[in-house]
Amino acid sequence: LLVVGAQNQRAGASDALSYPDLRDWNEAASSVIDIGASQWRSMTLSDAGREPERYQGAAITSNLFPVLGIEPILGRGFAPDEDRPGAAGVMLLSHHVWTTRYQSDPGTVGRSVLIEGTPHTIIGVMPPGFAFPDNQRLWIPLGPTGASSPREARNLFAIGRLAPGASREQARQALDAAASQLAKTYPRTNGGWTSRFETLREAFLPDEVTLILGLMMAAAVLVLFIACSNVANLQLARGVSRQREIAVRAAIGAGRGRLVRLLLAESVVLGLASVPLGILLAVIGTRLLSAAMPVDQVPYYVTWSVDWRTMLYAAGIAVVTALVFGLFPALHVVRGSLHATLKDGMHGASIRRSRLRGSLVVAQVAMAVVALVGALLFLRSYANIGGADIGFDTAPLMSMRMMLTGESYEAKDARLRRVTDLVERIEARPGVESAFASNFVPISGGGWGPEVEIDGRTPVPGEDITLIGATAHMNRTIGLPLVRGRDFTDAEGRSATPVAVINETMASRFWPGREAVGGRFRMKDQQVWFTVIGVAKEANLYGVGVGNVEPPSAAFVPFAYQQTPNVGLTIRMRGVPSSITAAVRDEVHAADPNIPIFQVRTTEETRRLGYWQEAVYAWVFATIGVTGLLLASMGVFGVLAYSVSQRSREIGVRMALGASSRDVLRLVVTDGVLLAGIGLAIGLVLAPLGTRFAQTLLYRVGPFDPLAFIAVSVLLLVVAAAASYAPARRAARIDPLAALREQ
Repeated sequence: LLVVGAQNQRAGASDALSYPDLRDWNEAASSVIDIGASQWRSMTLSDAGREPERYQGAAITSNLFPVLGIEPILGRGFAPDEDRPGAAGVMLLSHHVWTTRYQSDPGTVGRSVLIEGTPHTIIGVMPPGFAFPDNQRLWIPLGPTGASSPREARNLFAIGRLAPGASREQARQALDAAASQLAKTYPRTNGGWTSRFETLREAFLPDEVTLILGLMMAAAVLVLFIACSNVANLQLARGVSRQREIAVRAAIGAGRGRLVRLLLAESVVLGLASVPLGILLAVIGTRLLSAAMPVDQVPYYVTWSVDWRTMLYAAGIAVVTALVFGLFPALHVVRGSLHATLKDGMHGASIRRSRLRGSLVVAQVAMAVVALVGALLFLRSYANIGGADIGFDTAPLMSMRMMLTGESYEAKDARLRRVTDLVERIEARPGVESAFASNFVPISGGGWGPEVEIDGRTPVPGEDITLIGATAHMNRTIGLPLVRGRDFTDAEGRSATPVAVINETMASRFWPGREAVGGRFRMKDQQVWFTVIGVAKEANLYGVGVGNVEPPSAAFVPFAYQQTPNVGLTIRMRGVPSSITAAVRDEVHAADPNIPIFQVRTTEETRRLGYWQEAVYAWVFATIGVTGLLLASMGVFGVLAYSVSQRSREIGVRMALGASSRDVLRLVVTDGVLLAGIGLAIGLVLAPLGTRFAQTLLYRVGPFDPLAFIAVSVLLLVVAAAASYAPARRAARIDPLAALREQ
C-alpha cells in the first residue's frame, strides 16, 4: 500500500489527486497498481423517528476498501456501477453509528435514510474500530459528485495497492508515463505534474508526531537509566557487604566466572520481578493518556494499549538492563585480591568503590537535569498558551454549529432568511445579550481565505485575507469594540450590502499610514467591491497555539456573501453560558426539525480544546521529569546513607578530636551537594543538545530558556541538600566511643 499524489517539480508544489486524473491514472497503470481515493465530507444523517445528526464522513471510490483489504461485517461494499454519475444513493455505516444510532439492528441494512436531504440506502456496516481515513463514520460513493470536478481540483486522498509481483518503481514509471500524456493533452492543468509516492507511515505519522514520540521515548529512556544507575549503586553496596561471603566462595573453589553468573542471575530475577508492576503502571498510564485526549481529535488508527508486544518489550528491556547494569557491579565485586578482602573486610572494599558509586550518582543527576529542563519547557509552553491574551473574553460566550442542507436551502438566500430568523429569536430569550450567525465560530475556526485586490493599489499575487460572513452584532457579541468607523446595521446584516468591518492587522497591512475606513477591496476575479465602514480592535479570533501566534488579516462582511451550509451560532450571555443550550435547541428544531446541532460548547471549553495536545505534552514530560528527580534524590540519599555507615569510625575519630555535630552535618551535606553540583553542571551542558529538537513544539518559550535552566538548577540543589540531610543527621548522632570500638 502506498499513498499516491501528484507533484510539480518546476513549481515546487505537491498535492493530492483530482478525480479526472485518478480515473486516467487507474486506466493507464491498472496492470501494476490499483488506486482508490477518498474525499472528506461533513454529512447530516436523518431518518424517521430519530433526531438528525452530523457526522464526519467521506465520499470514496468503489475500489478503495478492496484496495485496503477491508470488507463490511454486515451487508456488502460499493459496486462499480454505484460509483457513477446518476447512480442511486447508497451508503456504508461505521460500526460506531450502527451500534449507537441503530442499536446493532441487523435490519439496518436495506434501510432508507437521508444524507443532506438526499435519499440513500444503507447497504453495509464496516468492522469495529474502522473509521478510515481519519475519524469517518459514514461513506458514500465518490463518482456521482466527483466525476464533474475539474482537473485542477486536486483534493482526493489516494492509496494504491501494488499488483502481485509489481514493484514501486514500475508503478512510478507507469504513472509518470500517464501523467506525461495528460500534460500533453491538458497543458494548462497538467503541465509539469508527475506522480508522488510515500509510505503509509510517512503519510499517517507526520513529522510533528514522530518528533514528540521520539522526545517522549528519549525522556523515558533517561528515567530508565536513572533507575538502573540506582540499582547498580545498590548492587555495589550490597556486593561490598557480601565481600567476605564472595571471598569464602572463591576460597573453596568457585571461579570468578561462576561468581559473576551468580550475581547476574540475582540481577535478572530483580529485573523480571519489576515487569508485572511496570505493566500495571503502564495500563493505568495509557488509560489516563486516552482520557486526556478529546474524542474524535485523534485519528482512529492511533490507539494506546498494552498488548503482548508491550509485555515482551518490557520483559526484554528488564533482562537487558539487568544484565548491563548488573554486570558492572558484579565485575567490581569479584575484582581484586580475595586474600586482601578477607584481611581488610568490607570497609576497605567500600573505600575502593566509593568513587564508582559517586560517579553513578553524578550520572543520575545529570540525566535528571535533562529530563527536568525539558519538562519545565513544556510546562511553560502550556502555561503561556493557557494564559495568552487573545483580545476578548471567552467566559460569557456559548457556541454551536448546525448544518443547513437539503432542497429547502437551495433557493436563493434561504440560509440567510433562516439564520436571521433564528438569531432574532435567540436574542429575544431572557439572559441573552446578543448573538450572531456566521460561517465562523470564535476559536473553533471557519471563514474563507481568498486572494484580494485593493482599490487604487497594484494587485499582488498570493495576497489573501480571512473573509468571515456574519449577521449583525458579531463584534458586540464577541466583545470587539470598534477603534474607528461603525458596525453593520441590522438592515445591512440581513441583506447583501457590500460593506465590511476589518481588523487592525488588515488595516495596517493594506492601508499603511492612511485611513482604512472608506477604502475598498474585492475578491480576486470577482466584481463586488466592499467598502470598509469600520476597524475592529485587534484580537486573535482563532485562538493561539504553536504556529499560530499572530492574528490574520480579517474582514467581516454580511452573511449574504458567505451563505455556507455549516453555520455557527455564537451567543453572549449575562449568566452561565451553557444555560441557553436547551432553549436554542428548541428554537432551531421549531424552525426546522431536520437541522442537526453539533459542537455545542462554551467558548472557554473550545479554547481549552484547542491546546489539549500541549496539555498532554506538559503533563507527560512533567511526570517523567518528576520521576527522574525523585529517583536521582533517592540515589543521593542512598549513597550518602551507605557512606555514613561505612565511615562511622572516621566520623567517630573526627568527633573525638573535637568536631561538633554541626561540622559533621555540614561535611555530609556538602558531599551530597557536591555530587549533585557536578551532575548539575554536566546536565546543563547536555540539556541544550536535547531541548533544541523541541523548538517547533514550544509556544513563546525558547529551547534555551534561561528561566528553565536556573529554576532546575535551584530545584536540584535544594532537593540534593534535602536528600543529604537525613544521612547527615544520622552521622551527627554517632557516638564516638561506640564508633571507635567497631572492628
